[in-house]
Amino acid sequence: MPVRRGWSRPRGGAANVTAPRPLTASPQRRFKDPSLQRSFALFRAFLHEQDDPETCYSLLARDSVDQVEAYCGAVDGRTVVDVGGGSGYFTEEFRRRGAQAYLFEPDLSELGVKPPGGAVVADGYLLPLRDGVADVTFSSNVLEHVADPQTFLSELARVTRPGGLVYVSFTNWLSPWGGHEWAPWHYLGAERARARYQRRTGRAAKHTLGENLFAVHIGATLRQVRARDDVEVVSARSRYWPFLAEGVVKAPGLREFATWNLLLILRRCPP
Repeated sequence: MPVRRGWSRPRGGAANVTAPRPLTASPQRRFKDPSLQRSFALFRAFLHEQDDPETCYSLLARDSVDQVEAYCGAVDGRTVVDVGGGSGYFTEEFRRRGAQAYLFEPDLSELGVKPPGGAVVADGYLLPLRDGVADVTFSSNVLEHVADPQTFLSELARVTRPGGLVYVSFTNWLSPWGGHEWAPWHYLGAERARARYQRRTGRAAKHTLGENLFAVHIGATLRQVRARDDVEVVSARSRYWPFLAEGVVKAPGLREFATWNLLLILRRCPP
């Protein structure tokens, strides 16, 4: 997943985001567990994240927008706010499907050499947006990189219109990928895992626990989100599992290891 180096203060002005378009009257489609073939394809792509990021993140972006559309219908004409979207693969996929998508990324270096037009370098705790401007607020694999997840979620909810969708996924600490580039050795301790990574590769790890990577747990996160009055939980599921994606999240203890990556689909409540 794209590396996060912590949230900076805004360095861009307020984005010129249009007012959200009302949702269509068509009934919501319930997201079904995807195929085993899809899960294997994503896993193979992740194995080549470093040497072929274009293939990896283009596939992940298509898959993620498919998930969004399963819960809110086609994104064509919708206003989408992508928070922490790195170099813009998700933003570009939303735009390809007709959405008015805008990227807000805290780290200038993460935007790459050719970020999507209109990208804004902005603090995820303080987005330069009006209340309720987005039909969909999207955040992929960012929550584990912020020191204060609840404040971050509050900001995502603030910029989402009542009835709008908030998509949040993150890699929890006890997942086999919880240590990111030094996983799965994080199970033996973060410092030991980082030291091993440096010995093996000859370079320092990009992530440091407590600085740009934080130990976020599924059980605590679910309790905190369900206690909020600004969002309701539509679905809590494993992002990549091909079966029992919601069932594994309901198993305390087991879910911390087996979920791998938690996907939260939230609905913005009226103020």
